Amino acid sequence: MELNINSLRPLTGDGRRLFVETYGCQMNAGDTEIVVAIMQNEGFVYTDRIEEADVILINTCSIRDNAEQRIWGRLSEMRRYRRRKPSLLVGIIGCMAERLKERLVEGENGVDIVAGPDSYRDLPRLVREAGSGGKGVNVLLSSEETYAEIAPVRLDKNGVSAFIAIMRGCNNYCSYCVVPYTRGIERSRDPQTIVAEARSLFENGYREVTLLGQNVNSYSFGEVGFPDLIRMVAEISPLLRVRFATSHPKDISDRLLETMASMSNVCRAIHLPAQSGATSMLARMNRKYTREWYLGRVEAIRRYMPDCAITTDLIAGFSGETEEEHEQTLSLMREVGYEFAYMFKYSERPGTFAQRHLPDDVPDEVKTARLQQIIELQNELSEQSNRRDVGREFEILVEGVSKRRDDQLFGRTSQNKVVVFDRGTHRVGDYVRVRVTGCTSATLLGEEIFQ
Repeated sequence: MELNINSLRPLTGDGRRLFVETYGCQMNAGDTEIVVAIMQNEGFVYTDRIEEADVILINTCSIRDNAEQRIWGRLSEMRRYRRRKPSLLVGIIGCMAERLKERLVEGENGVDIVAGPDSYRDLPRLVREAGSGGKGVNVLLSSEETYAEIAPVRLDKNGVSAFIAIMRGCNNYCSYCVVPYTRGIERSRDPQTIVAEARSLFENGYREVTLLGQNVNSYSFGEVGFPDLIRMVAEISPLLRVRFATSHPKDISDRLLETMASMSNVCRAIHLPAQSGATSMLARMNRKYTREWYLGRVEAIRRYMPDCAITTDLIAGFSGETEEEHEQTLSLMREVGYEFAYMFKYSERPGTFAQRHLPDDVPDEVKTARLQQIIELQNELSEQSNRRDVGREFEILVEGVSKRRDDQLFGRTSQNKVVVFDRGTHRVGDYVRVRVTGCTSATLLGEEIFQ
């Protein structure tokens, strides 16, 4: 089912231009594509030039304080656009809208529109309200909204890789995390709508989809679990690569690993956020697993798929972190040998369990020093991983032209590593067999293997 235009009602947009600026995670990028679809259906015309816009929407993230601070700074910059175009409407959508609500419409940098992650269908009405001189605000959370039948407008220019949101919300309530409060409870999309979206993408030339959720492992719709969904999508075509993010370690099952191992077009890459290597810290974080459980899941991944890349998230300086707990994180990194990690120092988020009950008691200079140690170690591990790939052969999916040389292309291996190689006769969207001939800490260098 697709969005239908009510021909009896005048279109809200009437040709006005919409610009959306996106911050944060892949889920936010996917939400932006849903927002653009909704607004285009109401007569707005999307533009990627902010100076042309009649309506500017900023899709926000609240997961860390510095993400929010960037948005506050951006809102102050909106004043110069308003001076040039007094009729301009500015809105905040997404997680920050849900969390801050009233604050966003106040003061000299106040916005005209505030819409939470479950209120995007209401955006046309909110724009009408703001255009009439009021404030358009809707931050109600829903236990049912999945936007399942809305076909997102794909904004990625490469036309090769696309995101598909398979579920929304989160039920895990990690003590440091604001997501359950800004995105609501977990709910999954009908698998048939997901498969239809993936098939449509493949028929339109896309060759890779990434299934998105705050915790994809807990996807459940009727009798269909995540392993079933992965198989359904992968069976569309062996030429369609399937990725997913993000996995929660407590839920990653042997059945999922068996399914992945049995299907060559399901990519050999799992993002498995550890957050800490200390069981005592994991308990304070309410992660619901121990260090031993986590390492057991890593062992299972390697048993089923020896060539699978494992990446992670790590937090430095969470409440009460001791030097010993920090050292356990470093030792976990060495034991797993992550290919890549997202690494942050802890920033307290209002409304979370940690903010209400656990002191933010690690000095900032200690957090910074520990984070730097984590980053330096991960750089070593990433370089070691890339060096191990020299001499190996991979099939890569070409995504674009190299930023440094027009006569070279880049693509990704199944393990999600970037490989740069000579263009030859290939183009974006091709599969190419390459041999890795060298590497940097971030990129593999390859040459095509001619059959």
